[in-house]
Parts: sequence; structure tokens; C-alpha cells
Amino acid sequence: MAKICELCGKKPMFGHNVSHAHNITNRRWNPNLQLVRAMVNGQPKRLKVCTSCIKAGKVLKRASVKKARPAAPAA
Repeated sequence: MAKICELCGKKPMFGHNVSHAHNITNRRWNPNLQLVRAMVNGQPKRLKVCTSCIKAGKVLKRASVKKARPAAPAA
């Protein structure tokens, strides 16, 4: 599975681990991706989305779309 955000396209970044003895090994920083059930064109769909997109409100979660209960009548 690709580690790519389906909304913003954020991908892994590459670099090096550098030890105290200055030995260099390759490493990569993966984006923090979460599987989210979201509404896409009125249908629920699972998306791999980074947490920065979730925080920014770019994802309309399925739970927040559900119809609210009608309020009880005031007595």
C-alpha cells in the first residue's frame, strides 16, 4: 500500500540517520496516515488521509453527517 494522503498527496520524505560516529544510513519519514470513513459524493468511502488534513477539516467524516435526533418538545 502506498503511503500517500489521498487528499493533499503528502508522501514519505527521505534522509539519513547519522550516528555519533557519523555513520550514515538511509531512512524515511512517513506521513501520519489514518483510515477514515468519509462521505464522498454522498457515499461512505474509506480514505487514507494524513492527520493534518483531518485537523484542517478537509475531510467530512461520516459520523458528523448522520442526522441529528429531533429535540424533545419543551413542556
